[in-house]
Amino acid sequence: MFALADLDVPIVGAPLAGGPATVELAAAVCEAGGLGSIAGAVRTPEQIEADVAALRQRTTRPFAVNVFEAQRRAGDPEEVARYAAALAAEGRPLGEPRHDDDRLGEKLALLVELRPPVVSFTFGCPARPTIDRLRAAGCAVWVTVTTPAEAVYAAGMGADALVVQGVEAGGHRGGFDDEAPGDYGLLALLQLVDAAVEVPLVAAGGIMTGRGVAAVLAAGAAAAQLGSALMRTPEAGTSAPHREALAAGDRPTGLTRAFSGRTARGIVNRFQREHADAPSAYPEIHHLTTPFRAEARAAGDAESINLWAGQAYPLARELPAAQVVRELAAEAQARLRELAGG
Repeated sequence: MFALADLDVPIVGAPLAGGPATVELAAAVCEAGGLGSIAGAVRTPEQIEADVAALRQRTTRPFAVNVFEAQRRAGDPEEVARYAAALAAEGRPLGEPRHDDDRLGEKLALLVELRPPVVSFTFGCPARPTIDRLRAAGCAVWVTVTTPAEAVYAAGMGADALVVQGVEAGGHRGGFDDEAPGDYGLLALLQLVDAAVEVPLVAAGGIMTGRGVAAVLAAGAAAAQLGSALMRTPEAGTSAPHREALAAGDRPTGLTRAFSGRTARGIVNRFQREHADAPSAYPEIHHLTTPFRAEARAAGDAESINLWAGQAYPLARELPAAQVVRELAAEAQARLRELAGG
């Protein structure tokens, strides 16, 4: 079974669901010695199967497939209806705000069959039988956590590693309860989780430089997970308006539920500012806003799409993904050697 110690460099590519994740990006991270990730969320089982096959044609190295744990509590129908009415009044094309599990059962059955080296979960921890079934198929199971309590629970369920996500991270908060998302900074959270559990930790949130990688390794992580640091690479599927906002680097990020109904960090734009009161209702709001976000993305309208990014996103480099991984790993190693020598 895969272990983080098997990596040539202690770097994991974040799943980046919703567009930026591509097979090419995952392969580049793998070939550079890290662990690339396939985003299984908001993708069909058929698309996941095709992505895994395509990735295995490009690399023989280990990789991860990420899925979203099903949200068992539906959003308040009245709050969702009010939000939909407000968006309709703006003339936006809307989808049906349905509650579903993203075909999770089918995806898990497929992953047992495909046996990727790592299956990672976001938005919750699967039940022990699910973890046992994946592990029996040879898959290491990772769970994203945002609080020490989540970490203790996931470790107790048998997770092989924990992705420790600080509040600095871009994209969705990966914790278990959107009504109370973890708000720990990464350094504080790493220390607390490291003291509470005995499983390997992957640090995520605001890591953009080799010094950042070195910092989380020194704080107890076995590897650093990169998200925003890879979104300007040519291999990433980041949309043109999103790339432009990342390159400009002149706006702050903020937490919002406006686009998906789940708390996420993105570069603040007009839509995010104007809909600060969006309800907690995932995936209902995600389905509701999908049509107008797709339309805005195609039109190059950066003010109407989710611009997911971590707090340190201005440091992202427009370089090939393999080069980013190798340079950050080398910088981290040099910094750690420098400190040890001092």
